[in-house]
Amino acid sequence: MALSGLLLVLLNVICRYLAQQLHPLQAQFLRYFGAVLVMLPLVGRSGWSACWPRQVGGQFARGAVHAAGLSIWFIALPRIPIADTTAIAFTGPIFIMLGARIFLAEEMRWERWVAAGIGLVGVLIVVGPGLSGAGGVYSLLMLASSPVLAASLLMTKALTRTERVDVLVLWQAITVTLFSLPLALWFWSAPNAWQWLGFVAAGGLGAAGQYCLARSFSVADISASQSVRFLDLVWAAMLGWMLFGEHPSHFTLIGGALICMGTLWAARRESRRLAR
Repeated sequence: MALSGLLLVLLNVICRYLAQQLHPLQAQFLRYFGAVLVMLPLVGRSGWSACWPRQVGGQFARGAVHAAGLSIWFIALPRIPIADTTAIAFTGPIFIMLGARIFLAEEMRWERWVAAGIGLVGVLIVVGPGLSGAGGVYSLLMLASSPVLAASLLMTKALTRTERVDVLVLWQAITVTLFSLPLALWFWSAPNAWQWLGFVAAGGLGAAGQYCLARSFSVADISASQSVRFLDLVWAAMLGWMLFGEHPSHFTLIGGALICMGTLWAARRESRRLAR
């Protein structure tokens, strides 16, 4: 889960840069089309029959939900600092933990709720001051994408019971590409060679990140793994500063420290429980 977070933050950096040059909905399509291109060797090596899912309907339903959440997310992405983008995404674990309890019947230990609550307080410290500024509307728009993307992750967790991880990653790329195509064509402008290269790189990072994410879901409760996601803010703040000159505010630093404390505390509790 920690590795998937780093890979997906790197992906966000590339997507933000590309979404500033092309329409965000076109960038969404090309990001997943790039993932399909990267994964074609898997299909060629294993054969199409080996990559065919057991639950085709479930794959397309997940793709539709994920594409809808991403459309909202991509529209807001170019207008929000990377660290704030990542922090807002941390509201997702709250929806995931609640959904895992309701729909997947996973046990909810009190430590997980405490860790999620601490993380949420940290997120509010990070994004609260910006909600009244010029980017406030886009911050709220990105916040609205969190429950939709959380639903997609819950569907991924459910599908890991019957599908291989590589099949899940491949078909997420295929279905999101298909559902994103109509709006991408509406706003289409021809990418240059460097932009195409960026989308292929984004596709590779996204496929690797989704593989690590799905793999973590297949070996652990989804609610147990969510606290580790709060470490993503560290990567986002560093990359935002190095690549975009976005200096983290003191709100970001204080909130990030609180988030990390909650994450480390939850991980320690989980390790002690497993050792008993």
